[in-house]
Amino acid sequence: MRTEFLLGFHQPVALERAGVPLFVSDTRLRDRKTLPRAAAPWALDSGGFTQLQKFGDWTVPPREYVARVRRYRDEIGQLMWCAPQDRMCEPIVISGGWAGRLYFVGTKLSVPEHQRLTVDNAVELSMLDADLPWRRVLQGYKKDEYLRCADLYERSGIDLTQESLVCLGSVCRRQGTREVLDILRALHRRGITRVHVFGAKTLGLRLYGDLAYSADSLAWSEDARRIGRPVCGTVHPRGGKNCANCLPYALQWRARLLNDHTRPMPWQLGLFDEIGDAA
Repeated sequence: MRTEFLLGFHQPVALERAGVPLFVSDTRLRDRKTLPRAAAPWALDSGGFTQLQKFGDWTVPPREYVARVRRYRDEIGQLMWCAPQDRMCEPIVISGGWAGRLYFVGTKLSVPEHQRLTVDNAVELSMLDADLPWRRVLQGYKKDEYLRCADLYERSGIDLTQESLVCLGSVCRRQGTREVLDILRALHRRGITRVHVFGAKTLGLRLYGDLAYSADSLAWSEDARRIGRPVCGTVHPRGGKNCANCLPYALQWRARLLNDHTRPMPWQLGLFDEIGDAA
């Protein structure tokens, strides 16, 4: 079976325009009275990063989240899977403080508490609506912590080795290290082989792409913001100062990534195949 690459995008309108698999956040969809119809398969990000960064806790009740996911499934269509209301375990998320331009209020909880709340939420969401395509998320920071999180799922009656896809959280800020590679190898030894890597970066994929069943990325937006000027070659209708929210640039970035033959990697032929081709 071929693996999948989802292009992260901020604006929901891209769902009906991009024509490629997208990863779109609930935070961008929840207040819309009219939803777009998806032109290609997509997955839903729960918005956990923003929740914990700004509030240090989930302010969205599970029942409310479930109701919204139902609406997205029915009105947008082509929803492949949806992320639960998990809790990242990065030190900055727990302790709080500045990370670049972002300030984290801090949850002030421990990694085991984050893991327990993540697993409890996975169980609750499935009880509220087992028909929605929920995916389990492994949270932790060190390799052994991820394995202990898998133990928590097992004690809750969830066998991750039988899941169609398991997401790996708290790794987006260390994509260029061997830590993520070591974590993925440990999960594979555990029998958890269908792993989606949240927030993948190009360098990270070059290190561990052969072990990732799927991945998503918003790296193009940060690249465009860093360049600091329009670079897509089209006219921005609202006079945008850069391409950080620009669909043409995002698609160009994706095309370059898919067509990069300067350092050919065998795994790329699978990782970046169109989802439509695998149907």
